[in-house]
Amino acid sequence: MSKSSGPSYYLVLDQGTSSTKVFLFDENLNIPFKDHIKHKLERPADHQVQSDALEIVRACKELTKKALNYTQHVGGDISSAGLAVQRSTFLFWDKRTKKPLTAAISWQDDRSQDIVAGLANESDKIFNITGMPLSPHFGGAKFLHFTRNDPILKKSVLTQKTCFGPLSTFLTHYLTNTLGIDYSIACRTQLLDLNNLKWSSDLCKLFHFPDKSLLPLYNNVQSFGKMRLDTMAIPLNVVIGDQQAALLGQSGWDSGSVALNFGTSGSVCVNTGKNAVIIPNLLSSVLTADQEKMIFMLEGTINACNSLFYWLEKELNIDHKDMVWHERCMDESTNGIFIPGVTGIAAPYWKSGLGMVKIGLENAKKDEIIRAAMESIGFLVHDIIKQMDLKEALPDMLTASGGCARAPLLQFIADMLMIPVGHISLKDRTAIGVLQLLHKKNTGTYLAVGMDCDKIFEPKMSKVTREKKLKHWQHALAQVGI
Repeated sequence: MSKSSGPSYYLVLDQGTSSTKVFLFDENLNIPFKDHIKHKLERPADHQVQSDALEIVRACKELTKKALNYTQHVGGDISSAGLAVQRSTFLFWDKRTKKPLTAAISWQDDRSQDIVAGLANESDKIFNITGMPLSPHFGGAKFLHFTRNDPILKKSVLTQKTCFGPLSTFLTHYLTNTLGIDYSIACRTQLLDLNNLKWSSDLCKLFHFPDKSLLPLYNNVQSFGKMRLDTMAIPLNVVIGDQQAALLGQSGWDSGSVALNFGTSGSVCVNTGKNAVIIPNLLSSVLTADQEKMIFMLEGTINACNSLFYWLEKELNIDHKDMVWHERCMDESTNGIFIPGVTGIAAPYWKSGLGMVKIGLENAKKDEIIRAAMESIGFLVHDIIKQMDLKEALPDMLTASGGCARAPLLQFIADMLMIPVGHISLKDRTAIGVLQLLHKKNTGTYLAVGMDCDKIFEPKMSKVTREKKLKHWQHALAQVGI
């Protein structure tokens, strides 16, 4: 868009599981404007979680328009835009009209369990090529499930009239007319060979994905075209996965950097530098790629964080305004175990179809159940980091961000890991990660971002209590076949 004499801003869209956020940043990390729009998550049947892709497009456009109106009001302009997106949500859409042909099938959706079960003998091969465990959450299984069950959709794909890809690709196609998939999210298709960063013909055959339907691969930082609204055109120069952006937003630029992020879902992310590190039951992917270099990331994902407490609102008949889970479980204690498997357990166990399992909570009051649910997140963080086997590489203190990074959870994680956990005071780390990439592309340098913690949680649980709790957790997992 044309330059003005007023202030210049970077625009960041953070498209998450349940809402889309917009931010305007200036050169000093100030946020003069931000807004958000929530969207519905539909659960039409067991194991099915989806949303309306057009509703999300409309939110992106409406929020961008509001940001433009703000800049015009203050006499400024937007130099460029970036987009962070939930990663394992996929859909089919018409290549010409861009009309969605299916709902946006959420990363939480595991209706393709049948495909995963049928490919069980190929799981090691898939993991060795992609760095991703075979799971119904990823693109390959979703694609094969839908095309097997919808002959018309399958025919449309074969005639190259229909696109299949992640939500990020649909959004960039719709907003800029650019059809391509960035490396950080391409890993989630389970069709990318992480060893050579090219599409795998073997995996395309395995998931019956036609070679001619493969999308061009894009760096995370490059031109994705221009987002056009009315007479304005904003260059879209960054598209990246949300958890990758969150790690960068916690200053995770150096190899060995570790960050915890807790939102609707959660993640433990490690920057592994120029080489992909593949460890069983964890996820290896591209952290970020530009014209100069490619950096990789090792990750353990937790499917249920804030979404776990949304589920408990209905299960325990608690109004949303009264849930306030972090207050309810702050001074609560429990010996019971809650296994959050309604959307499956991801790292490091990869088990689908569990549902929510309560052990030793038969006569528990509501707040005790909430406490046990919160502790399940901490147990999974412990198990993921144990699987990562960081040893001497584990930092003296871990940092955490995200809306679910509340005091009782961070204290419990500190107790389980026996190291301090700090809560980063600066909010919106996912958006800041995108901002950093935009600023680097524009100026050649990164912004200096504070990593100050407003609270540090020191381990305080006794060794005996800790070991007892971990033993109960592992026993409970064994009871459900994990």
